[in-house]
Amino acid sequence: MSLQLADKKPSVPSHVAIIMDGNGRWACERGLPRLAGHRAGAEAVGRCIKAAIQRGVPYLTLYAFSSENWSRGPKEVSDLTGLLRYYLRHKVKELHTEGVCLRFIGDLSRFEPALRDELSRAEAMTRNNKRLVLLLALSYGGRGDIMQAVRRVAQEVRDGWLTPDQINEDLFTNHLWTAGVPDPDVMVRTSGEYRLSNFLLWQSAYAELVFLDVFWPDFNEGHFATVLDLYARRERRFGARPPASA
Repeated sequence: MSLQLADKKPSVPSHVAIIMDGNGRWACERGLPRLAGHRAGAEAVGRCIKAAIQRGVPYLTLYAFSSENWSRGPKEVSDLTGLLRYYLRHKVKELHTEGVCLRFIGDLSRFEPALRDELSRAEAMTRNNKRLVLLLALSYGGRGDIMQAVRRVAQEVRDGWLTPDQINEDLFTNHLWTAGVPDPDVMVRTSGEYRLSNFLLWQSAYAELVFLDVFWPDFNEGHFATVLDLYARRERRFGARPPASA
Protein backbone atom coordinates (compact mmCIF):
# COMPACT_ATOMS: atom_id res chain seq x y z
CA MET A 1 0.00 0.00 0.00
CA SER A 2 1.33 3.43 -0.96
CA LEU A 3 0.28 6.53 0.95
CA GLN A 4 0.23 10.14 -0.18
CA LEU A 5 3.23 11.76 1.49
CA ALA A 6 3.08 15.23 -0.07
CA ASP A 7 2.03 16.99 3.16
CA LYS A 8 4.55 15.22 5.39
CA LYS A 9 7.22 17.43 6.94
CA PRO A 10 10.71 16.67 5.54
CA SER A 11 12.07 16.03 9.05
CA VAL A 12 9.49 13.32 9.71
CA PRO A 13 10.55 9.88 8.45
CA SER A 14 8.20 8.08 6.09
CA HIS A 15 8.91 4.75 7.75
CA VAL A 16 10.07 3.91 11.27
CA ALA A 17 11.05 0.30 12.05
CA ILE A 18 11.57 -0.86 15.63
CA ILE A 19 13.20 -3.91 17.19
CA MET A 20 11.20 -4.15 20.41
CA ASP A 21 13.77 -5.65 22.79
CA GLY A 22 13.93 -6.06 26.55
CA ASN A 23 10.61 -7.52 27.66
CA GLY A 24 12.20 -10.47 29.43
CA ARG A 25 14.88 -8.42 31.21
CA TRP A 26 12.28 -5.85 32.25
CA ALA A 27 10.27 -8.62 33.90
CA CYS A 28 13.34 -10.25 35.45
CA GLU A 29 14.44 -7.00 37.11
CA ARG A 30 11.02 -6.84 38.77
CA GLY A 31 10.88 -10.47 39.79
CA LEU A 32 7.98 -11.08 37.40
CA PRO A 33 7.35 -13.92 34.92
CA ARG A 34 8.39 -13.25 31.32
CA LEU A 35 4.74 -13.15 30.28
CA ALA A 36 4.33 -10.01 32.40
CA GLY A 37 7.11 -8.41 30.39
CA HIS A 38 5.43 -9.35 27.12
CA ARG A 39 2.13 -7.93 28.36
CA ALA A 40 3.83 -4.68 29.37
CA GLY A 41 5.52 -4.65 25.97
CA ALA A 42 2.14 -4.92 24.28
CA GLU A 43 1.03 -1.80 26.15
CA ALA A 44 4.15 -0.02 24.87
CA VAL A 45 3.06 -0.97 21.34
CA GLY A 46 -0.13 1.00 21.90
CA ARG A 47 1.83 4.07 23.01
CA CYS A 48 4.14 3.73 20.01
CA ILE A 49 1.24 3.54 17.55
CA LYS A 50 -0.38 6.59 19.15
CA ALA A 51 2.88 8.54 18.89
CA ALA A 52 3.36 7.57 15.22
CA ILE A 53 -0.13 8.79 14.38
CA GLN A 54 0.30 12.05 16.30
CA ARG A 55 3.65 12.72 14.65
CA GLY A 56 2.39 11.99 11.14
CA VAL A 57 4.59 8.95 10.42
CA PRO A 58 2.90 7.05 7.57
CA TYR A 59 4.56 3.63 8.06
CA LEU A 60 5.55 1.83 11.24
CA THR A 61 7.04 -1.68 11.36
CA LEU A 62 7.39 -3.54 14.66
CA TYR A 63 9.48 -6.70 15.10
CA ALA A 64 6.99 -8.65 17.18
CA PHE A 65 8.07 -12.30 16.77
CA SER A 66 11.22 -13.39 15.00
CA SER A 67 11.79 -16.66 13.17
CA GLU A 68 14.36 -17.44 15.87
CA ASN A 69 11.73 -17.01 18.62
CA TRP A 70 10.32 -20.41 17.67
CA SER A 71 13.35 -21.94 19.41
CA ARG A 72 12.28 -20.56 22.79
CA GLY A 73 10.63 -22.85 25.31
CA PRO A 74 7.16 -24.17 24.42
CA LYS A 75 5.53 -22.23 27.27
CA GLU A 76 6.97 -18.89 26.19
CA VAL A 77 6.03 -19.52 22.55
CA SER A 78 2.52 -20.42 23.71
CA ASP A 79 2.36 -17.27 25.84
CA LEU A 80 3.47 -15.10 22.91
CA THR A 81 1.00 -16.57 20.45
CA GLY A 82 -1.75 -16.42 23.06
CA LEU A 83 -1.02 -12.73 23.63
CA LEU A 84 -1.11 -12.14 19.88
CA ARG A 85 -4.48 -13.88 19.67
CA TYR A 86 -5.83 -11.79 22.56
CA TYR A 87 -4.86 -8.50 20.90
CA LEU A 88 -6.25 -9.60 17.56
CA ARG A 89 -9.60 -10.21 19.22
CA HIS A 90 -9.68 -7.15 21.46
CA LYS A 91 -7.61 -4.39 19.82
CA VAL A 92 -8.13 -4.63 16.05
CA LYS A 93 -11.47 -2.78 16.12
CA GLU A 94 -9.82 0.02 18.07
CA LEU A 95 -7.00 0.25 15.51
CA HIS A 96 -9.59 0.21 12.72
CA THR A 97 -11.40 3.14 14.34
CA GLU A 98 -8.10 5.02 14.55
CA GLY A 99 -7.55 4.56 10.80
CA VAL A 100 -4.71 2.04 11.10
CA CYS A 101 -4.10 -0.37 8.23
CA LEU A 102 -2.69 -3.64 9.57
CA ARG A 103 -0.30 -5.77 7.58
CA PHE A 104 1.51 -8.91 8.75
CA ILE A 105 4.87 -9.92 7.28
CA GLY A 106 6.84 -13.09 7.81
CA ASP A 107 6.48 -16.84 7.42
CA LEU A 108 2.91 -16.97 8.67
CA SER A 109 2.57 -20.60 7.56
CA ARG A 110 4.23 -21.62 10.84
CA PHE A 111 1.21 -20.45 12.83
CA GLU A 112 -1.80 -22.70 13.30
CA PRO A 113 -4.61 -22.26 10.73
CA ALA A 114 -7.04 -20.66 13.20
CA LEU A 115 -4.55 -17.93 14.07
CA ARG A 116 -3.72 -17.36 10.40
CA ASP A 117 -7.43 -16.87 9.76
CA GLU A 118 -7.56 -14.21 12.47
CA LEU A 119 -4.58 -12.43 10.91
CA SER A 120 -6.31 -12.45 7.52
CA ARG A 121 -9.53 -11.05 9.02
CA ALA A 122 -7.62 -8.24 10.72
CA GLU A 123 -5.92 -7.31 7.44
CA ALA A 124 -9.21 -7.41 5.55
CA MET A 125 -11.01 -5.24 8.12
CA THR A 126 -8.35 -2.50 8.07
CA ARG A 127 -7.20 -2.74 4.45
CA ASN A 128 -8.59 0.61 3.30
CA ASN A 129 -7.40 2.68 6.26
CA LYS A 130 -4.83 5.35 5.43
CA ARG A 131 -3.86 7.14 8.64
CA LEU A 132 -1.03 4.72 9.46
CA VAL A 133 0.19 1.50 7.87
CA LEU A 134 1.30 -0.75 10.72
CA LEU A 135 3.39 -3.76 9.73
CA LEU A 136 3.81 -6.43 12.38
CA ALA A 137 6.70 -8.77 11.66
CA LEU A 138 5.64 -12.22 12.85
CA SER A 139 7.75 -15.35 12.43
CA TYR A 140 9.97 -12.95 10.49
CA GLY A 141 13.65 -13.18 9.59
CA GLY A 142 15.51 -10.95 7.16
CA ARG A 143 17.45 -13.83 5.62
CA GLY A 144 14.23 -15.82 5.26
CA ASP A 145 12.61 -12.83 3.57
CA ILE A 146 15.46 -12.63 1.06
CA MET A 147 15.43 -16.38 0.44
CA GLN A 148 11.69 -16.54 -0.23
CA ALA A 149 12.08 -13.64 -2.67
CA VAL A 150 14.94 -15.47 -4.43
CA ARG A 151 12.79 -18.58 -4.76
CA ARG A 152 9.86 -16.60 -6.19
CA VAL A 153 12.07 -14.83 -8.73
CA ALA A 154 13.70 -18.15 -9.71
CA GLN A 155 10.27 -19.70 -10.17
CA GLU A 156 9.20 -16.87 -12.47
CA VAL A 157 12.38 -17.27 -14.52
CA ARG A 158 11.82 -21.02 -14.75
CA ASP A 159 8.21 -20.50 -15.82
CA GLY A 160 9.23 -18.02 -18.52
CA TRP A 161 7.69 -14.93 -16.94
CA LEU A 162 11.10 -13.30 -16.41
CA THR A 163 14.53 -13.38 -18.01
CA PRO A 164 17.69 -12.96 -15.90
CA ASP A 165 18.34 -9.60 -17.58
CA GLN A 166 15.05 -8.26 -16.18
CA ILE A 167 16.08 -8.85 -12.58
CA ASN A 168 17.07 -5.62 -10.82
CA GLU A 169 16.81 -4.15 -7.34
CA ASP A 170 13.30 -2.76 -7.85
CA LEU A 171 11.99 -6.09 -9.11
CA PHE A 172 13.61 -7.96 -6.24
CA THR A 173 12.25 -5.48 -3.68
CA ASN A 174 8.76 -6.11 -4.99
CA HIS A 175 9.14 -9.81 -4.18
CA LEU A 176 9.94 -9.20 -0.51
CA TRP A 177 7.26 -9.46 2.18
CA THR A 178 7.39 -5.65 2.43
CA ALA A 179 6.49 -5.12 -1.24
CA GLY A 180 4.83 -1.75 -1.80
CA VAL A 181 6.22 -0.24 1.40
CA PRO A 182 9.08 2.30 1.36
CA ASP A 183 12.33 1.21 2.98
CA PRO A 184 12.67 2.33 6.61
CA ASP A 185 14.27 5.73 7.07
CA VAL A 186 15.20 4.95 10.64
CA MET A 187 15.76 1.65 12.44
CA VAL A 188 15.38 1.68 16.22
CA ARG A 189 16.42 -0.92 18.79
CA THR A 190 15.62 -0.70 22.47
CA SER A 191 17.28 -2.31 25.53
CA GLY A 192 20.82 -1.09 24.88
CA GLU A 193 21.75 -3.85 22.41
CA TYR A 194 23.53 -2.93 19.17
CA ARG A 195 22.41 -5.53 16.63
CA LEU A 196 19.91 -5.76 13.76
CA SER A 197 19.10 -9.35 14.73
CA ASN A 198 18.07 -10.45 11.24
CA PHE A 199 15.48 -7.68 10.82
CA LEU A 200 14.75 -6.07 7.42
CA LEU A 201 18.29 -6.75 6.19
CA TRP A 202 17.69 -5.78 2.56
CA GLN A 203 15.32 -2.92 3.38
CA SER A 204 17.55 -1.24 5.98
CA ALA A 205 20.55 -0.72 3.69
CA TYR A 206 20.39 3.08 4.12
CA ALA A 207 18.36 3.36 7.31
CA GLU A 208 19.57 5.63 10.08
CA LEU A 209 20.27 3.50 13.16
CA VAL A 210 19.13 4.58 16.62
CA PHE A 211 19.85 2.53 19.75
CA LEU A 212 18.01 3.39 22.95
CA ASP A 213 19.08 2.25 26.42
CA VAL A 214 15.52 1.57 27.56
CA PHE A 215 13.65 -1.71 27.84
CA TRP A 216 10.74 -1.92 25.44
CA PRO A 217 7.99 -2.00 28.13
CA ASP A 218 9.18 1.46 29.27
CA PHE A 219 9.07 2.92 25.74
CA ASN A 220 6.73 5.91 25.53
CA GLU A 221 5.79 8.92 23.43
CA GLY A 222 8.84 10.81 24.71
CA HIS A 223 11.18 8.13 23.41
CA PHE A 224 9.43 8.23 20.04
CA ALA A 225 9.93 12.00 19.96
CA THR A 226 13.63 11.46 20.73
CA VAL A 227 13.91 9.10 17.75
CA LEU A 228 12.37 11.68 15.42
CA ASP A 229 14.59 14.43 16.83
CA LEU A 230 17.73 12.35 16.26
CA TYR A 231 16.57 11.52 12.74
CA ALA A 232 15.95 15.20 11.93
CA ARG A 233 19.56 16.00 12.88
CA ARG A 234 21.06 13.36 10.60
CA GLU A 235 22.35 14.24 7.12
CA ARG A 236 21.32 11.46 4.77
CA ARG A 237 23.63 11.31 1.74
CA PHE A 238 23.03 7.75 0.44
CA GLY A 239 26.71 7.38 -0.44
CA ALA A 240 27.06 10.79 -2.11
CA ARG A 241 29.48 13.46 -0.99
CA PRO A 242 28.16 16.30 1.19
CA PRO A 243 27.57 19.59 -0.63
CA ALA A 244 30.60 21.87 -0.87
CA SER A 245 30.78 24.63 1.73
CA ALA A 246 29.74 28.06 0.56
